Amino acid sequence: MSIEIRNIRKNFGNFSALNDVSLNVPSGELVALLGPSGCGKTTLLRIIAGLETPDAGSIHFHGNDATDQQVRDRQVGFVFQHYALFRHMTVFENVAFGLRVRPKETRPSDAEIKRRVHELLELVQLNWLADRYPPQLSGGQRQRIALARALAVEPKVLLLDEPFGALDAKVRKELRRWLRRLHDELHITSIFVTHDQEEALEVADRVVVINKGKIEQIGSPQEVYDHPVSPFVYQFLGNVNQFHSHVHEGEAKIGGVGLKVEAHDDTKNRAALAFVRPHDIEIHKARNGDAPAFEAVVSYIHAIGPLVRLELQRADQTELIEAELTQERFRELGLAQGEHVFIYPRNVRVFLDK
Repeated sequence: MSIEIRNIRKNFGNFSALNDVSLNVPSGELVALLGPSGCGKTTLLRIIAGLETPDAGSIHFHGNDATDQQVRDRQVGFVFQHYALFRHMTVFENVAFGLRVRPKETRPSDAEIKRRVHELLELVQLNWLADRYPPQLSGGQRQRIALARALAVEPKVLLLDEPFGALDAKVRKELRRWLRRLHDELHITSIFVTHDQEEALEVADRVVVINKGKIEQIGSPQEVYDHPVSPFVYQFLGNVNQFHSHVHEGEAKIGGVGLKVEAHDDTKNRAALAFVRPHDIEIHKARNGDAPAFEAVVSYIHAIGPLVRLELQRADQTELIEAELTQERFRELGLAQGEHVFIYPRNVRVFLDK
C-alpha cells in the first residue's frame, strides 16, 4: 500500500515538531526516517500510525484520505523500541493477541489463529520459543517476537520506531540484515525511524534525512551519502572534515592552499565551508608533484580492524584533520606520531555561506 504525506505540520506548544513535511512512499518500499533526537521523525511516524493528530496536512493510504481514521482502521503494524510485549503471556499468546481481540465477525477460528501464529514464528525463526514468556528471551528474540505480533494482523503498512535501539551492537547488526531479508520476502510497505546512519544506509531502499522538523534530503542510501545537498546532511552521514574557506572562480582557498572545486566557476570571493571525508585524504611523506597540499603533523594514530585512523594537526595550527587509511597503506608509509607529512584532499565538496 502506498503512503502519501501531504504538508504535515505539528506543534507542541511553541515547539514546531514538523514544519510542512511532504513525502511519498511507493507500495512495497522500505524507507528510513533518519535524523538526530528531536528532529520530528518519531512524531511523523506516530501521525502516520494515527497515534498523533497533525495540526495541518493529510495522510493518504493508497489514494484514500486516512487523516481522521482511527488507528485500528488503518491496517498498520507498529513495532516499538522497547518491545511492548505482555510479560504475563507466552510468546504464542503475544503473537495471537491482535487476532483474538478482533470483533467476532472478523476474528479467525482458533485453528486458523494457531496456524497463522506458528507460520509467523517460523518466519521469524523462533517457533521453538512458543511456550516461553518474554522475560525468558534475549533482547533480539523479544524484538523478533514484537515484529511477528505486528505482522499477525496482516498489516498493509509496517512502522518501526528505533526497533533495534535498545540492543547491543552485534545483535543490532544481525537484526538489521534479518529485517532486510524479511522485507525482501514480504514486500510490506515499511517505514522505520532511526538516528543510526549506518542502520539507515544498510537497510533502507530510500533514506529521508530530517532536521528541525523539515526534510533535508530524500534519496537512495548511495545518493544521500555520495551527494549530500547540505552541510547538515554531509556532517550527519558519517565522519567528515570541515574547513573554513573562500571560493573564487572555481578555486577554494583553505589556509593559503588553493583547491579546484566543481560547480563554482562563476562564484566571486564568497565565504564557504569545504568538506572532505576521512577516506578521501591522501597522505605522502614528501611532496607529490605540483598538486596543492597541506603540511601537517601526525598527532594521533588509532588502528581499528582493517583501518587506521589518524589525527593530523595542520602546520598553520588551525583545523585538526582526520584521515582513514587501510592497514596496508599505513604500513607502506611507515608513519609515526610526531611525523611531518603532506596531505592531499580528494573529492572536496563546497557549500557557500548563506
